[in-house]
Amino acid sequence: MGTIVTLSVSMFLTSCSKDDDSTVTEDTLTSELTAEQSKMTAEAEQASDEVFDLLDMAYAEQEEDANRNASLFTSCVSITLSYENGTTFITLDFGLGCELNNGAIVSGIVNLSYGPIVAGTRTITYTFDDFTYNNKGVAGGGTIYRQRNNANGNPQSTVNKAIEITFQNGVVADVNGTRVAEWIEGVGSGTWLDNVVLVTGDRDIEFSSGFTHSALVTEALRREAICPYFVSGTIEITRNNGEGTLDFGDGTCDNQALLTVNGQEIVIILGN
Repeated sequence: MGTIVTLSVSMFLTSCSKDDDSTVTEDTLTSELTAEQSKMTAEAEQASDEVFDLLDMAYAEQEEDANRNASLFTSCVSITLSYENGTTFITLDFGLGCELNNGAIVSGIVNLSYGPIVAGTRTITYTFDDFTYNNKGVAGGGTIYRQRNNANGNPQSTVNKAIEITFQNGVVADVNGTRVAEWIEGVGSGTWLDNVVLVTGDRDIEFSSGFTHSALVTEALRREAICPYFVSGTIEITRNNGEGTLDFGDGTCDNQALLTVNGQEIVIILGN
């Protein structure tokens, strides 16, 4: 059975049911995989993933979901579309603060632009302008390769991530990598509430506080719109010189993740 660590943030969230009343301090973990570092990487990972979910939905609602009857975006979001020389421009202006229908608090501006569809695909460029997501600043930009139908017949987006996340305490995380998101349920239903996405890829995160974090998805991470966290999947973690795996469980939406370091299993209880 694994020992238990409690974190004060919403980390990756998983579904690993463990009955163990023992506790573990940060000294029990390796110096490269401490609870405090896990807290910070969790916040950076979650903010990054949720921001790209937002970009996917912004595009899909404008281009792929003609029968939509329930939007992720509330009336406080100003969405502007313009066209020039075959290029579409979308500006999402969240003002000084706007609550989305998933409960996220967002401010600032997101810009998207893309040309025509070529062989069922298009490349979308994204940038952020004084943008925050749940009190974290998000800056930078990159491209999204959007497929209307992948090999499984599902919409899929491949993001080249190059963003900077700033925490309220001033720590900055540079996040780089690839995120592949396959939309496997809820396509064309007209509502975001039944969406299910499988996420794969890799990322490198470098923190201004002095440590680095790399992760590779080895079993696709499942995100369901009705749950704010991943409910299954596995990633391999390298942090400074420490290595471990994080298991997101069997599909249950709960507040547990199983971190394995040097053969030691640590059940991490995730809080708000």
